[in-house]
This record gives sequence, structure tokens and C-alpha cells, in this order.
Amino acid sequence: MRTAGLTVAGLAERELLDRASDELAASMLEPLPAAQRERLLAAMADVEKLVVASLVRIEIIDPRSPDARYCLRSYFEELGRRFEAGFDPAQSISAGNDEMTLPSGLLLVAARQGSPVGCGALKLHADTGIAEIKRMWVFETVRGLGCSITWHRRPPPAAFTRCGWRRTRHSSNARRFSETAGFTEVDAFNDQSHAHHWCQRDLHQA
Repeated sequence: MRTAGLTVAGLAERELLDRASDELAASMLEPLPAAQRERLLAAMADVEKLVVASLVRIEIIDPRSPDARYCLRSYFEELGRRFEAGFDPAQSISAGNDEMTLPSGLLLVAARQGSPVGCGALKLHADTGIAEIKRMWVFETVRGLGCSITWHRRPPPAAFTRCGWRRTRHSSNARRFSETAGFTEVDAFNDQSHAHHWCQRDLHQA
């Protein structure tokens, strides 16, 4: 594999272009009053986020693949840092490889320019028509772009219409996300030790 890089002259040229770009941006902002500068900067930040979001692709992949293993490992590591007592996957509601493979379930992975940046699994309960959400994780650099909410609101048609799934549900400690994604809080439906909220969403609301 070959790797290309800038020469010393190239790095100097890039620095010159970056400086010229900064000066041009400053000259555009200078005539504006403070309130309008803030509005413009906020709009530019939104544009940047939307451009990054447009590069994210969400697909169903094999939970045994390297990209899937990376996302799941990152998910467990983050939970381990978040909880004082750590996080033991063996003590949580199961979501093994077979449970994340059709027809029992599926694993969605979000990738940006070919690199995995998030995941979310669905366990499909054929007897109840409920899809249970598991293993939801998004890399820090793409949080706030709506990756998680996008696939909540637009579930893969083949996985749901083929088997008549009626609703999705999940247990978590993130009430704000659940409300934003259109979920309604319900009574606890499992004994997940780290969960504080249990939510569900009827698919006809999509």
C-alpha cells in the first residue's frame, strides 16, 4: 500500500492558503454587528454538520465483521467508563451474534467515508411483533448529527414489513434521546440493571 504526503514546500503552501482563507473569513465578518456575526457563525456550523451527516451511510451488516466488532467493542468500553462499577455484558440483556442476524435480528452500522462511526441492533420478537433496540452507540465526532434518530425513524423496510413488526422498544438511561426520537415511556419490561427508562414507539408513527 502506498501513502502520499505533502512535501515541506507543500505544507508551507497549505499554511499560506489556510491563512488567506482565515483572513477572507475575518474580512467578511468584520462589517457585521455582533448579533449578525453570531447568526452567521451558527449557520456555518449547521452547514458543516449537515455536510458531515450527508457522508454517513447506515447499512445492515454481519455482527461478526471487523467493523461490527469495532463498534460493539467501543460501545462496551464507553459503558465501562460511564458506570462506576464498570459494565459486564454478561449481566445485561443478551444480544449475541445469532440474535443480531436475520431472521432473529439485525445490526445496523453507520459509516462515514468507509469508517464505522456508530451502531444499533434490533432483536426481532416474532411472537409479539416487537423489535427490541440494543447496542446503540455513536462515535463522539458524529454525535449531534442525528444518526441514531435517523434509523429509529426510518427502520429498514424489508426487516419490518416482511414480518409485520408493530413497534420498537428499548431500555436506557437517556430519556431526552427517547423523547426526541418519538418514544413514549412505559412500565419496565425487563430487569436491565443500568436502565432508568423503558420506552416504546409504534411503527405507524414513522
